[in-house]
Amino acid sequence: MKFFIDTANLDQIKEAQDLGILDGVTTNPSLMAKEGITGKENIKRHYQDICKIVDGDVSAEVIATDMAGMIREGEELASLHDQIVIKLPMIKDGIKACTYFSKKGVKTNVTLVFSPGQAILAAKAGATYVSPFIGRLDDVSTDGLNLINEIRMIYDNYNFSTQILAASVRHTMHIIDCAKLGADVMTGPLHSILGLLKHPLTDIGLEKFLADYKKGN
Repeated sequence: MKFFIDTANLDQIKEAQDLGILDGVTTNPSLMAKEGITGKENIKRHYQDICKIVDGDVSAEVIATDMAGMIREGEELASLHDQIVIKLPMIKDGIKACTYFSKKGVKTNVTLVFSPGQAILAAKAGATYVSPFIGRLDDVSTDGLNLINEIRMIYDNYNFSTQILAASVRHTMHIIDCAKLGADVMTGPLHSILGLLKHPLTDIGLEKFLADYKKGN
């Protein structure tokens, strides 16, 4: 499973990259604003800065909600760096734009997916990634992980090449559960990734090893 980090914070991206396990980055206008990155040109430069840190795909989201606007913005974003993946919303014009970019050989990430039907449309349109938001489904008392399971089954039935990118990952167990279900990619905050390192028996074992070593020296 690929590990993406969902942030616009360069320090956090660098920390994840330094672990040697980072495969890409996802971000959005809200995450950009959280880091104080506003304005079209500043956002573009920030995407370029992110691409300098990581080796993998970097999802850059369009703001437009009409096909012409998405294509115009998407082409501008794609021209920034060859690692850029155009992030499109799961709406009718988003699917049209996805089809357009797919035919052009431009990578796409269809986002805000909350149902198997939406995931089918994204795959039919040739999306590189589809982003089901599991955390947001959990927030409204719906099993987000079940959506991953359903999409995996459908994609396997028809050999769709679209990669399932589990988004809105909130905690470490989300990552483990998505891995069990066969998600191709997960994207989440740094603390969820670092949580995979933690186990009390590791800490206890290391403490004992060091104590025993000191006894003999």
